[in-house]
Amino acid sequence: LIILASGEAQAQPDQLSEQKLQTFFRYIEMAYVDSINAPKLVETAIKSILKELDPHSTYIPAEELRRMNEPLEGKFEGIGIQFNILRDTIVVVSPIAGGPSELLGIRSGDRIIKIDTQTVAGVGFTNQDVFERLRGKKGTQVNVSIKRGNTEDLIEFNITRDKIPIYSVDASYMLDKSTGYIKLNRFAATSMEEIRMGLDKLQSNGMQNLVLDLRGNSGGYLQTAIDLVDEFIAKDKLIVYTEGRAYAKDETYSTDKGKFKKGKLVVLIDEGSASASEIVSGAVQDWDRGLIIGRRSFGKGLVQRPFNLPDGSAMRLTVSRYFTPSGRCIQRPYEGGDESYYKDLQERYSHGELVHPDSIKFPDSLIYSTKIRQRKVYGGGGIMPDIFIPLDTTRGSEYYSKLIRKGVLNDFVLDYTQQNKRDLLDKYSEINSFKTGFDVEKECKEKLIAYAKKQEIEFDETQYEKSSSLIHSSLKGLIARSLWEPGAFYEIINLDDPAILKALESINDKTFQKLKLVYN
Repeated sequence: LIILASGEAQAQPDQLSEQKLQTFFRYIEMAYVDSINAPKLVETAIKSILKELDPHSTYIPAEELRRMNEPLEGKFEGIGIQFNILRDTIVVVSPIAGGPSELLGIRSGDRIIKIDTQTVAGVGFTNQDVFERLRGKKGTQVNVSIKRGNTEDLIEFNITRDKIPIYSVDASYMLDKSTGYIKLNRFAATSMEEIRMGLDKLQSNGMQNLVLDLRGNSGGYLQTAIDLVDEFIAKDKLIVYTEGRAYAKDETYSTDKGKFKKGKLVVLIDEGSASASEIVSGAVQDWDRGLIIGRRSFGKGLVQRPFNLPDGSAMRLTVSRYFTPSGRCIQRPYEGGDESYYKDLQERYSHGELVHPDSIKFPDSLIYSTKIRQRKVYGGGGIMPDIFIPLDTTRGSEYYSKLIRKGVLNDFVLDYTQQNKRDLLDKYSEINSFKTGFDVEKECKEKLIAYAKKQEIEFDETQYEKSSSLIHSSLKGLIARSLWEPGAFYEIINLDDPAILKALESINDKTFQKLKLVYN
């Protein structure tokens, strides 16, 4: 018990709260009627306390911490394959470039029948089972028995595990003779190395303009976002500043380094673009450096710092807010609690914002001006794009939704390319000839319909026709990915992407001049 005698110096409120919590747990351990699981109680208490703070302060158990960090660290250790489980069999979608499986000659379409001496086909193996058996420390070995094509005999591979890169640049290619495209899926430790390699390649191919696709990019490392902005913004410009109760204001400025300080820049965002994506798009917009196209971004303006706990677990605690160069904090309100906060995107859809941009209204207190051209921009709820692209709701159908939900499109492409890969590569030696020459409706429509029926998805002609452009684009993109490399998928689906088409139109018309954007 804490006894405060008259005249004694009383404990400060923070100290008293800490003492109260320790005493609370001690009483439970000493006096509760049944035995207790103390570690579980502590974890429950930590989660409950963090839930009272903000939606982005989180607790990470020890066993999850390493797995969660892998995408941001840019590597893991294993055999280096992308896989799907098709009809209860592990199928190699593609070996990861430079990984041990590729170096040994494992191919797309190979089926893994045994791992070491254990049969893994037809026994209900899950994705997690595959991770546990094929991942492991660098230098350790695993034997896999593979069935290839129609051959009866299994091919044996003894694979020495190694560090496997996780790429954050999904695609890097030329949209036309003068405009390059980079798709970034996360802000990881290795992202800038990938981006700079992409910029070098694109500039060697004549790139004068750039489309940076941050749609669906939920963020990552703050420093990576800062480094990316530095590629575009002139020297000595404020990129971002952070500030919190326990952390002084910290401003970061651009340097004279950077591979794309001049040239027309378009940044694509949507409701899935968050955090680091908003730092980049906010800085580009505030300095009038480029054009932001898409839909209002997620609205996460809080910075988390990891704090390790004694048992190997950790918490990511919000320590500061970040602000764009104009002074905007784009964090959307979270006072209504986690449930309300995470329902925001659903509310945007219900209110029509994803289709009609004028359905959202910002109060005058959240209106800011860009740093050079004094254009009106908004804070307090994400980055509002300069040009709005509505969510396309006209091509969806229940038939298409079933094909996606049940994984039928992916499974069909795995089977199709496995059976036809050699013929396809003989006919289409590179992706450009595939783009123009492969008729996906002629080659795949009837086969897909029959394949889907076997998966108990009945054909509906009206719904198919409504979604035909989506189905055909997805099929062709997935086939291209299987034939060449992951970025080939985007080279196909971007051909009729409204945001990409608008970006190219804006680069080639007078939009940059009308907005007086800084690109020369």
